[in-house]
Amino acid sequence: MPTRVGMISLGCAKNRVDAEMMLYTLRQAGYELSADPAMSDVVVINTCGFIEDAKQESIDEILELASLKKEGKIKAIIVTGCLAERYRSEVMKELYEVDAVIGIGANETIADVVKKVLENQRVENFPEKTNLALCGGRVRTTPFYYSYLKIAEGCDNKCTYCAIPMIRGKFRSRPMDDILKEAKELSEKGVKELILIAQDTSRYGEDLTGEPQLAALLTELCKIDAVCHIRILYCYPERLTDELIDVIAKEDKIIKYIDIPLQHCSERILKLMNRHGNREILSALVRKLRERVPKIVIRTTFMTGFPSETQEDFNELAEFVRDMQFDRMGCFAYSAEEDTPAARLKDQIDEETKKHRQEILMEQQQRIMAENAVMKIGKTINVLCEGFDRLAECFYGRSYADAPEVDGKVFFVPKDKKPRIGEIVKVAVTDTIDCDLMGFYQN
Repeated sequence: MPTRVGMISLGCAKNRVDAEMMLYTLRQAGYELSADPAMSDVVVINTCGFIEDAKQESIDEILELASLKKEGKIKAIIVTGCLAERYRSEVMKELYEVDAVIGIGANETIADVVKKVLENQRVENFPEKTNLALCGGRVRTTPFYYSYLKIAEGCDNKCTYCAIPMIRGKFRSRPMDDILKEAKELSEKGVKELILIAQDTSRYGEDLTGEPQLAALLTELCKIDAVCHIRILYCYPERLTDELIDVIAKEDKIIKYIDIPLQHCSERILKLMNRHGNREILSALVRKLRERVPKIVIRTTFMTGFPSETQEDFNELAEFVRDMQFDRMGCFAYSAEEDTPAARLKDQIDEETKKHRQEILMEQQQRIMAENAVMKIGKTINVLCEGFDRLAECFYGRSYADAPEVDGKVFFVPKDKKPRIGEIVKVAVTDTIDCDLMGFYQN
């Protein structure tokens, strides 16, 4: 009976792609892939280590697997990903149930690591981060109708609060020809939505040619007949050039949705974060996007409680969010990460204040999104059908305004003909629930 290997992948979509590539390597080596960790011989946990909450989630998952190992349900635990890369030998010292810890540069050796742990060897391996492959075979774990397409690895932005450059290394763009080849293959297999990801997608190609090449990449992707829709995540505001905005505006295949992590609007706080801009510059960018790309959906992320953030700084941020009326927004309380410049700054904010400010901002955004949702009542929208909710007894899906895993959903009931999963259908919006839309499938 072949050895069964399970995979748990935590954190961002970029980490998911790494997990999918490891699954492909394992399958090619003859291992049987198991969807249920409890039914596996070996479990690989691809961890996140971005902020404190993510690290704790990774540790909790490892401890859960340790319980299964103690009960004899699994034989070995392998830890990979950002937590492994960042804390290295500390993982095995603190979590003795772990059999192997490997850095991101060792992902391609995962099949050999499984073999070794089954031979009762303990493995620690941390080669150069640049050994992490930018391309290769994948066992996709997303539904058949959408797929993430990683276009670069690492980061050179050096935001003072962020450990990603330490964990993932320097920014490295994937060759354009290889991206186009995979996009064509995915689309021909039925993928309707390609989601471009990197730590900073707007920086794509800068390391290859000296200038950002995202606009050129998007133009080439849109030329592929099989490609239906392209969604862009993680664009930095200072690299949203007129050329890039023009491509987004004119290309029908590009979903009119963009994710721009702004983090703050106070010029003083942004400088401390080693980021660019101020409230006036960022407001002008948002207005430009809305003027040049009609009906564009703008998603952003903010951080509360950065060191020395005053009540006045926070009030300015809250007012900025109210003024801009962002379509989608996430907010994190600042997490002081070891060895980052921001962790060494004076005037660290207490946890209660950070969390309270986060809650205020999210409650404010929920009201904005709820009001925007009500304005959709009476309109007919295109929805990508994703499944059937047995409890609610209705179908659900996403409009162009919603990215998978981070945004909301549209719930709908068919009048007679049932939609197919992965089909784009028209839904007449009749009501809202919280910030989600409800309606009827227009057969």
